[in-house]
Amino acid sequence: MKWEKLCELGRELPEVVEDIWFRTPALKVRGKAMCRLREEGDTVVFLTENVEEQEFLIQTQPDIYYITDHYRGWPAVLARLATLTVPECRLRLERAWRVKAPKRLLAQLDGEAVTASARAKKPTPTPAKKPKEKATGKKKAGPKNRRG
Repeated sequence: MKWEKLCELGRELPEVVEDIWFRTPALKVRGKAMCRLREEGDTVVFLTENVEEQEFLIQTQPDIYYITDHYRGWPAVLARLATLTVPECRLRLERAWRVKAPKRLLAQLDGEAVTASARAKKPTPTPAKKPKEKATGKKKAGPKNRRG
């Protein structure tokens, strides 16, 4: 896998653009970084949903994924471009995109556009409120305070 191919795959996702992050080429969605090329040029950083996902990837596919001490405890994983396949890259890009994309873009990707039927859902009923009395400038007579 080459960085150029990874960028091409990334741009298939809604509103992904090429930019710079930590002075290296990166992919961002709405200004939020989701993937970047590391300085040495043969490894990329993918954001993950959590550290458990990071650990799972490293344990199940150590030929592709690893981390350095710098990334330990942070939801990201390093991927070797030389062993990263197109299907695996697409999956990682989409997962990283989902971490950073706003809800409307998530809905767009999932094909869950807001429809009239969703807007027509009946609201939860609220208890009826008593109508407010008009202000007349007079104080309303209340119970008299009796001291005894």
